Amino acid sequence: MRIPVTRSRPLARAAVLAGLAGVVILFVAWTSGKLPKAHAFHTAEELELMRGSGNGLPGGSNNYFMASGTCAGCHGHDVQGFAMVDEDGVDVNVTDDWRSTMMANSAHDPFWRAKVSHEVQVNPGHQAVLEDKCTSCHAPQGRHNKFLSGGGHYSIAEMMTDPVALDGVSCVACHMQAQDSLGFFFSGEVRYDTNDVLYGPYGGPNDPQPLFGAPMTSFVGFEPLYGEHVSKGEFCASCHTLITGTVDLNGNSTGGTFVEQATYHEWVNSVYDDNVSCQACHVPRIDDAVVISANYLFLQGRSPYGLHHFAGANSFMLELLKNNMTQLALTADSVHFDSTIARTLRMLQVNSLLLDAEMADRSADTAFIDVRLTNLAGHKFPSGYPARRAFVELLVLDAMGDTLFKSGRWGSDYSVEGHDAEWEPHYDVIRSPDEVQIYEMVIGDVNGDKTTVLERADSHLKDNRLVPEGFSTSHISYDTTQIVGVPVTDLDFNRDDMGVEGSGTDIVHYHVPMNGYTGLVSVEARVWYQSAPPRWMEEMFAFNSAEIDSFRIMYKDADGSPVLVREVQFTDLSVGVDDVRELGVHLFPNPVRDGILRIRDLDPRIDQVTVHDARGALVASLAAQGQRSWDVRLPAVGTYLVTFTTNDGRRSGERIVYLR
Repeated sequence: MRIPVTRSRPLARAAVLAGLAGVVILFVAWTSGKLPKAHAFHTAEELELMRGSGNGLPGGSNNYFMASGTCAGCHGHDVQGFAMVDEDGVDVNVTDDWRSTMMANSAHDPFWRAKVSHEVQVNPGHQAVLEDKCTSCHAPQGRHNKFLSGGGHYSIAEMMTDPVALDGVSCVACHMQAQDSLGFFFSGEVRYDTNDVLYGPYGGPNDPQPLFGAPMTSFVGFEPLYGEHVSKGEFCASCHTLITGTVDLNGNSTGGTFVEQATYHEWVNSVYDDNVSCQACHVPRIDDAVVISANYLFLQGRSPYGLHHFAGANSFMLELLKNNMTQLALTADSVHFDSTIARTLRMLQVNSLLLDAEMADRSADTAFIDVRLTNLAGHKFPSGYPARRAFVELLVLDAMGDTLFKSGRWGSDYSVEGHDAEWEPHYDVIRSPDEVQIYEMVIGDVNGDKTTVLERADSHLKDNRLVPEGFSTSHISYDTTQIVGVPVTDLDFNRDDMGVEGSGTDIVHYHVPMNGYTGLVSVEARVWYQSAPPRWMEEMFAFNSAEIDSFRIMYKDADGSPVLVREVQFTDLSVGVDDVRELGVHLFPNPVRDGILRIRDLDPRIDQVTVHDARGALVASLAAQGQRSWDVRLPAVGTYLVTFTTNDGRRSGERIVYLR
């Protein structure tokens, strides 16, 4: 939530003077060897505010962790409008941006709770191990507190009575991570520095401002330290690669493992590993100097400042959380959720994917349409939890708007039309409406049958999700990020026009039957995203428990419409059956190499010549009027349609390809 705040210069001057006086008192207190005396700088009411009272976030602590309400007193909304605002006075405080994210609500997520319950019902004897593993990332401040305290397995029942655990992936859960273990431990095996320290991006060797950490040490018991690691992608590794043990249909361990999620390793196997961290997208930085703590009016701003947006792609679940805030006992309100949903949609629709489509060729029998997808994310798209999928819709209409062809449409029950089998294979070429391109992970059990029971996951039957730019099958992490089910005959999956691996693209080739139709066609291509598709829910909804039953109601009441990621449209002009050669016209060269198309021997019957690109946009036109030749400069590499219209209204066309 970003709230404009207006600063008053006279007030700021007075505040600075008061702050300077206050800092003298603080330094006297902190250099006298009696640290608690620092509390005298604040009134009892201020101290309560700084401890999180009144901000709606949980307070309190356990042996090692503290809830976010404790941090919000200084790093939340500043009622004075001095701290946690950008240079335009817009509120950018950490806790209000974070509190409506999936990170903050990881322990409240009703889908997650229902899925854990489902797994336990399938294998009741594994409850302790399953719940301990799942809470290690969804309720880390409860699970790891028990682990560090020498306890055994952590349970959902314990989590439900622990407000610090229910705070999800909270402040301390991230900022207490030890800096010498990142990138080496995964699957929730987080390593923490238990020396009462928290790491942040400020106070490093090149920072002109030292950390003003004594109040934090005094009030909350953690010393703030500089940690270079908090800005690195490895900071996210421990929970964003998940490898699980496999059991057979009787619940017996096979000794094998399964890569359920590998977002971190997908990033490692990409061009972004060298210079674009996870935080660069998900905690975007602004260059404004932001005062990072309220209550101390003498502090200077810090730059750059990371906005704790944590935007991903799961707008469906955010909407569901927003619509069930009271039932789920959430600490964010609808305004917070609206902000996070808007950021999530922007991430999904602007920063995830490029989409292009063109008419590669066309005859009276077939329209050859190429749909090209380019992954912009620093990991696979989709990534993370294996329910998530994206699919391509193609719609071809005639001049009257009637449907000539469709693939990938979705129905009123939010399912994909044509998805009739257990799972759709990866397609390089699509010729029929019952074939649809779905980018997804499909899990197989020990018998090779599709399953959504995660503990039974034994193999990947399919993983054709779009890989990031720079992805390589020879990378050291490929065993954790494999492409599965994409045939070797698909020569453009993650390969550029020269066949070089690492493009992060795929081209779906549609061969659309025209059945003799030669008129104008309109082509619409769309990519849709689903984070919780109906088919994924079927196995779980066959069971009953308090968690499953509650989520089933929420899910059925929710708008499960797939989310539009990208769309493109173009019009292809009619192509007459009359051959250009009947008019004696010569077009050369084809393909064009130097950008100049040469047209010679124009027939006197020709009134007009037009050149359109693959999207149907007019590039050039000529009113012939007896002209015999014409040279056309083509603006860019691609496919073009040259159309000749005679004085009796007949039209003939020829396709030209411009290659470099």
